[in-house]
Parts: sequence; C-alpha cells; structure tokens
Amino acid sequence: MKKIAYYPGCTLKTTAANFEESAIESMKKFDIELEELDRWNCCGTVFSLATDDLMHHIAAIRNLIRVKEEKSNQVMTLCAMCYNTLKRSNQRVKSNQEDLDKINDFMYKEDLNYNADVDVLHLLPYLRDEITFSKIAKRVKKSLNDIKFSAFYGCTLLRPKEIQIDDPFMPTILENLITALGGETVETPYAIECCGAYQTVNQVDVVVERTKVIIDGARNQGAEAIVTSCPLCAFNLDHRQKETKKKYSKFIEMPVFYFTELLAYGLGIEFKKEWKDLHYVDPLSIFKN
Repeated sequence: MKKIAYYPGCTLKTTAANFEESAIESMKKFDIELEELDRWNCCGTVFSLATDDLMHHIAAIRNLIRVKEEKSNQVMTLCAMCYNTLKRSNQRVKSNQEDLDKINDFMYKEDLNYNADVDVLHLLPYLRDEITFSKIAKRVKKSLNDIKFSAFYGCTLLRPKEIQIDDPFMPTILENLITALGGETVETPYAIECCGAYQTVNQVDVVVERTKVIIDGARNQGAEAIVTSCPLCAFNLDHRQKETKKKYSKFIEMPVFYFTELLAYGLGIEFKKEWKDLHYVDPLSIFKN
C-alpha cells in the first residue's frame, strides 16, 4: 500500500471528523494510506497578507519541517484553508531566499531548518490527476443516481493564482468528481463566492444572508444538495441554516456534504452514524438507493 504523509489540521479532528474519516477510508480503496504526521500544529490560518509580516508564516513552515522529519517530500491536505495556508507559505519561501533565511534564523534555537523542498498537495487534484476520475467511475458500487449537486468552492482552493487547483472563474473539478460518482451537477453564480468565513464568529447575520443566497441560488437551479471541501464553508452553509430558517420562515433547508463523504458513499463505504451526526441537515435524506 502506498503511503502519503497527511496533515489533518485542527477542524478535521473535531467538527469535521467526517471529512477526515471518509477520506482515509476512501483512499484505502485505491491502496493508498494517508499517514498522519506524528507531530503537527495549527497551520497558522489566517496569516497576515502584509508582505513584510513573516511571523505568521512560521506555523505553516514548522509543519512542513515535520513532513521532512517523516522522510517525505510531499504532504496531503484535505481542508481548503489548511491547503491554502501551507501552500502559500511554502511558495513564499521557495521564491524568496531572504524570507526563508529569516524564518530559519528565527527557529535556530529549536534546531529546526527548512530547505523549501516539500510539495503541498490537495486531495481533489490528486483524485483527478493521479487516481483519475475515470478509474473512480469504474469503482463505483453505489451510484448517486442522478442526484443533483451544486459544487461550492468558496475562496481558498482557487485564489490566489499561484495555489489554485482549477480555473479560478470556471472550475469543474468538483463537478467532474460528482459526475464520475453517478450524480448530476448544476451551475450557480455563487460557486466561487465567499460563504461569510469568520464573520460567523461575531456577525452571524452576515453569514445568514450568505447562506440564504447561496442555498436559494442552488435550489433555484435544481440542486438537491451542496458539496464542498472547506470545513468553514460546510459549517456556514449547513449549521447556519438553523439561524437562516429562524429569520426566513419560507427558507428550505438543504444537505451539505464534503466531497469525500460522497466519494466514500459511491465506493460502497458505510455512511456512518457519527458522520451523519456532524451534519445539521440530514444528509441521508437525498439518497435514492
């Protein structure tokens, strides 16, 4: 079985455990083991975008050093935000020797040093490019039976340009995965917009409005569920439906899935009760077989 170093991040150990477990079990079907790093810390999200602020990149670089300690030159991520953070920090020090030297100088007392020689991967393009969607289609045991999904990419898989996993304006990677699993997809104008992000902490009303617009937009195009790769997007679009329903009595709730849950389902892996319990809207209500 091929082993790939895997960085989980914080949320996949708590409210997005269904994301992690469904990914790990799915990859085993292709003889791939996502081997969690022995040591890791928060990716550092959201680091400062100021060009002269290196401090907030140190957490990400420490994690890449942990990858090297595992004698690997690549690391797999699932969370869109973790991918964005690790990838951007990595790209920065790969392209700027002075920044790399400053970060290494800062960590010298810990006897840590990074040589900018790790590749940060995200599972979605790995499925597309390495496993291939055609191979996935041949392994499907439980088709999605033409259920209609709206792909929601959010911000962090497609921006900025240097880390994007697909076309930033017309992405298709999630749609192509859904099609391989036997489902249908619908286009909406909100697929690459922000879910409201961390406004969910102290400005819930902002997120409620985003949730209503995004879900209503998907439903208006015929979607029965939303699929995403971001724990924050999943929380805002799923759990914030409770507040959305309170504010808008005619609002109709819609299930929200991680793409790995649909992959696992298609591969014949049991959709566990523990996964279901981490959803606000019952995800199993749409399955037709």
